[in-house]
Amino acid sequence: MKRSVALFVLVLAAALPACSWLDKKDPTAGMPADKLYAEAKEALDGGQYDLAIKRYETLEARFPYGRYSQQGQLEIAYAYYKQNEQASTVAACERFMKLHPNHPNVDYAYYLKGLAYFNEDLGLIGKVSSQDRTERDPKSARDSFDAFKDLAQRFPDSKYTPDALERMKYLINALASHEVHVARYYVKRGAYVAAANRAQYALKNYPQAPAQEEALLIMIRAYDALGMVQLRDDAQRILKKNFPDSASAKSMLTQLDR
Repeated sequence: MKRSVALFVLVLAAALPACSWLDKKDPTAGMPADKLYAEAKEALDGGQYDLAIKRYETLEARFPYGRYSQQGQLEIAYAYYKQNEQASTVAACERFMKLHPNHPNVDYAYYLKGLAYFNEDLGLIGKVSSQDRTERDPKSARDSFDAFKDLAQRFPDSKYTPDALERMKYLINALASHEVHVARYYVKRGAYVAAANRAQYALKNYPQAPAQEEALLIMIRAYDALGMVQLRDDAQRILKKNFPDSASAKSMLTQLDR
């Protein structure tokens, strides 16, 4: 009896690894490229982004060449984007640009790269809404602007370019506002040279941004505090010319004229 029980245990132990192997068997084994791509695309369209990424990776590993793998390299970037994986999205986009610079949809890779950085910047703003703006790093906003700029310059007729240009306008305003907030921070602490330099940087690099008015006001205040009369008067003339009806400008200029 004991011998029979021992034999049963041995048989059961030998069968368990086999069952485990069957459970872990790859369901895509032997699939042709078109079928594997179809499964990946179905998962992507259904919002199953983790599964889609796995299928696209399997597709490229088994069929590294051909139109299905090529299209999959672009669509996996979108899957990463939907998963909010910025670094993976950007890496996938840049890889596609490098491997397929003449692909008819390469413009989308440039656009998606810009979106990845753009959404990262918005997410950061949401997370630190109570944080002093001078403490935020505008790197994502700059990277997004550069990506959209590349798209607009390389593919001016792309269907994605109009939206990219609108986002660039927003980013210009955001970047200019960041510089002006930093300049204001320096003014409050009496660091007038640093304040004037940051305000001047905003004027030079983001000339069409609404924050230009405040940048000029900060320059006037900083130069006045530093006793740099000529530079102060130059900034005043520019302010009067570009913002003749500014209530803030009139108030500050009245104070300086006293």
